[in-house]
Amino acid sequence: MPRWLSSFAIGFLFWSFVPDARAFNITLDSKSIPGLTPKAPLVAHTLRITGRFEQGDGDKLRVMLVGLKGKTVRMASQPLATAELSSSGGDLLEGLKVGYLFREFEVATLVRKGDICLSACAMAFLGGTASRLPPTPLPSRTIEIGGQVGFHNFTLDSTVVQNETKGDATAGIARGFGLGRAGASALIRYAADLGVDAGFIAQLLVRPPDTWLYIDTDEMFLTVGACPSGSEPPLGRLELQAVNVCNHATGGASVAEASQARPMTAREAKRYLLEQVQRNIESVNVKGPLVGQLAGVLASKDDRLIDSVYSDLRAGGIALPEPVGRSFMVSGYTFGELQAECQVNLSASDPSKFDFVLVIRGVGLSRPLALPPPMCPALFRYDGQQVLNPKR
Repeated sequence: MPRWLSSFAIGFLFWSFVPDARAFNITLDSKSIPGLTPKAPLVAHTLRITGRFEQGDGDKLRVMLVGLKGKTVRMASQPLATAELSSSGGDLLEGLKVGYLFREFEVATLVRKGDICLSACAMAFLGGTASRLPPTPLPSRTIEIGGQVGFHNFTLDSTVVQNETKGDATAGIARGFGLGRAGASALIRYAADLGVDAGFIAQLLVRPPDTWLYIDTDEMFLTVGACPSGSEPPLGRLELQAVNVCNHATGGASVAEASQARPMTAREAKRYLLEQVQRNIESVNVKGPLVGQLAGVLASKDDRLIDSVYSDLRAGGIALPEPVGRSFMVSGYTFGELQAECQVNLSASDPSKFDFVLVIRGVGLSRPLALPPPMCPALFRYDGQQVLNPKR
């Protein structure tokens, strides 16, 4: 947990409008599974966290996690434990402390079907982490379809402010403003530390405290880096999936329709992209054997040569998509004055397998502006506004 967070006087920021008389409670379920050797079994830990978040709860959790870490044999890139969350909220800063502990100890978070995780609990949920190995941490935040994760703006405990300022109205206003600013700063920094879109936090801070944002649509899952689990809606036609992937990949610069997706054969797709590479090479006046080789391959009708050169260029770092299935070219994207297309390859059998590249006219091939989440890449195949987890 960052030292700056522990320096706050907590207990004045609350994120709970749902009555919850239960106190914060942690139960542990550990199951042994065979390891690499009989003497070193692996243990899967599940923490069930319920009740209201209150001051001191983070300290209790830290003691438990330190003990688990000291006696657990870990697998690479696997979390120390999974925390099942079910709580209506409570103390905001205590929720942040719990979230930081999930990141520090590499604890995945999960909200089960039928459970709710609101307010401070929702903030703790964002700390779910599978691994902190470089270059970037790998988040692990899962919501079973039917579970509810909801966020809203925080409120101040006016009683604490009044007691501190002894009824002085001017001092009370100043103190309340200072506490509100400190709470907003804590949220923004927390989002930055966990790799959550700062725009999402900004959206919360301008909303009335009694209005809620739930993780229900595809876009909301992507915004908070969460994955759905269970009975997700069926995917649409492949050309529509191609458009959805490209709309996500362009970062919302513009939105294409299904009619703007043109199917391509594997040969057409590879040849088209190699032609773009050749034009880019020619535009910068590059000389060398590669230029002649590429021109010769494109002039031939030998598919084996096309495949070979395509693979070699991909291995050499050129932004060419992996040919994993059906190919589509999606047109109609603009970046300022530049026109662009998106070429995407989709596996028809595995929703997590696809690859894509932007083709910017007059510039060449470009990496996408946004990448699918590593734990659930199939989210890119849905339209951003599609509801994946309907609110109860």
